[in-house]
Amino acid sequence: MKFKDQTAVVTGGARGIGAAIAEAFAAEGADIAIVNYGMEEECAEVCRALTEKYSVKAAAYQCDVSDFEAVKTVCGEIKKDFGTVNILVNNAGITKDNLTPMMSEKDYDAVVDVDMKGVFNMIRHCYGFFIRNKSGAIINISSVSGIMGNPGQINYSAAKAGVIAITKTVARELAPRGVTVNAIAPGFIQTDMTKDIGSGGEELKKTIPVGHMGSPKDVAEAAVFLAGARYITGEVLRVDGGIAM
Repeated sequence: MKFKDQTAVVTGGARGIGAAIAEAFAAEGADIAIVNYGMEEECAEVCRALTEKYSVKAAAYQCDVSDFEAVKTVCGEIKKDFGTVNILVNNAGITKDNLTPMMSEKDYDAVVDVDMKGVFNMIRHCYGFFIRNKSGAIINISSVSGIMGNPGQINYSAAKAGVIAITKTVARELAPRGVTVNAIAPGFIQTDMTKDIGSGGEELKKTIPVGHMGSPKDVAEAAVFLAGARYITGEVLRVDGGIAM
């Protein structure tokens, strides 16, 4: 088991990509701390399932990752319960799509606060764990929208591009400490975020070179790979079926 006796923190781990990432690390022996906002029953069920299936320790923490002080508090709770953090996966994110002329300031700020500032908050308050351990991995979930833009997603694209910049900056800071920092840029993945595409799904698939959407497991496998790759840092790994080639 690649990550036995290590602790992996996964934000937005109640369902979809986050839940798949939590399970992938648990399957490799890692104890799991899920940080989520709302969906308490779903979080509890994910933790129960991981404990029963993989015999690892798993606990859920309620926290709005856009809240600096709340993140500080929850990271303290994780330290008390798990001792340290070896792997941090920043997956929590929201969308509030609209074309630029119709985008409200409130919706713009909400997405940037959760999707980008939330990554900063989590890294900021877990930074000490990695410095003390002189090892570990941080994986930030970005998006192909942050690489090539996407109409109707000025907030989301900006936030996810910012996540890539955060990744490269922190990778340079922590490389001398033996810590890798990488990003994953998913394309169209079958989750609740994409379930409303509906009748446009077939047309969408035509834009994806491999001809189909990805699954949360595809992203989870990439996260496990990056967490174990000690000579890759500051990289953005696209998991997109070739859409951003």
